[in-house]
Amino acid sequence: MSQEKVYEQAGFGASVPRGSRPAILVVDFSYGFTDTRYPTAAEMGAEIAATRRLTDFARSAGMPVLYTTIAYTPLEARSLPWLKKATGMAALEVGSRLVEIDERCGAGEEDALVVKHGASAFFGTNLAAILTGAGVDTLVVTGATTSGCVRASVVDAVQSGFNTLVPADCCADRAQAPHEASLYDMHQKYADVTDSTDILEWLRSVPAR
Repeated sequence: MSQEKVYEQAGFGASVPRGSRPAILVVDFSYGFTDTRYPTAAEMGAEIAATRRLTDFARSAGMPVLYTTIAYTPLEARSLPWLKKATGMAALEVGSRLVEIDERCGAGEEDALVVKHGASAFFGTNLAAILTGAGVDTLVVTGATTSGCVRASVVDAVQSGFNTLVPADCCADRAQAPHEASLYDMHQKYADVTDSTDILEWLRSVPAR
């Protein structure tokens, strides 16, 4: 039996409903992930450009755009168990360039910036409260890395009550295999994995806020 058939028979892979109040979440397109002078980063220019097409339109239509960054104080860097496993993340220090959103994203003053300390954009942050307060019913998740913070944020988005969409060409990772495996897994269990062209066409069909 094929892999696709196994998932289909198990009841996975159904389509996600698309609501009328979307928001765009851009996960960790900060210099620590996007500027290859840093060992924690990878080349993500194409994914940033694809994401910006979505955020520029969403912003013009009055749809919320939110960015996340990971930033640690020295105490957090010394204490948090994740950083004992992923030691490179300790370089993401509060106040450093590594935690600034890459200027190619075009983030605006009206956009939300959520500072997180773990993989998920929801864990230990006020992201769910912001989205709920804004009346968001469908969350488009983009950013880095696909197999890490994007996937964790997608799982928590669904668990927080948001229909979730993932444009694959807006997600970047350090290696292709975990990128592809994570997209497949998210599409089967948590989100509709699509592309930026499809998402932009849908956003244009949604009445401006």
